[in-house]
Amino acid sequence: MTSLKGSAIDIDAPPLVDLHCYDQSWYDRGRPGWYVLLWWLVQSIVFPITPQPLNQVRCAVLRLFGAKVGKGVLVRPTARFTYPWKVEIGDYSWIGDNVVFYSLDRISVGSHCVISQKSYLCTGSHDLSDRAFGLVTKTIEIGHGVWIATDCFIAPGVQIGSNAVIGARSTVLKSMPAQSVCWGSPCRSHYLREMRVD
Repeated sequence: MTSLKGSAIDIDAPPLVDLHCYDQSWYDRGRPGWYVLLWWLVQSIVFPITPQPLNQVRCAVLRLFGAKVGKGVLVRPTARFTYPWKVEIGDYSWIGDNVVFYSLDRISVGSHCVISQKSYLCTGSHDLSDRAFGLVTKTIEIGHGVWIATDCFIAPGVQIGSNAVIGARSTVLKSMPAQSVCWGSPCRSHYLREMRVD
C-alpha cells in the first residue's frame, strides 16, 4: 500500500478512471426496463398520496411488484425502494420516512425491525481499481428485532445480527454482531443489548 502522508494536493492530475468505458450491460435488474419504469411511476404517485395510516395500501403495492412483505408491516409514504422484487421485510417491521432501499441486490429485513427515518441501505458500489469503474453489488441481511436508528448508512455486503441496535448517523461498513449496541463512523460494537425484566 502506498502511503499518502505528505502527498501534495493536485487537482489537475489526469483521472485514473475512464467513465466512457463504463459498462453494466451484464447487470440483471430482475425485470425488463418498461417494468422498472412502471414501478418508479407507480411508487412516485401512489406512495406520497396515500395518508400515513394506509400502510396496507403501500404494502399491497410493494407485494404487487414482487416484494415479500410480512403481516403488520408499517411503511411510511416517503420510503423509497429501487427494485422491490429484490426486497423482503418480515412481520411487524417498520420502515420510516425517507428510508431508501437501494436494492440493486437483495435486501432482507427480519421481523420486528425498525429502520428509522433517513437511513440508506445501499447494495451497490464500484470497483475502485477498475478504470471502467465497474459496478459491484452485494446483498444486505438484517436479522430479527434490529433497530437501525435515524440517518444510518448500511454498506453493500453487510449483515446485522438479530436484536442489534445501530446508533443514529452510524456508517456501517462491515457486519455487526447479534444483540450488540453499535454506533460510530465507522460503526463498531460497544456493549451487549440487555432487556429490562418488568
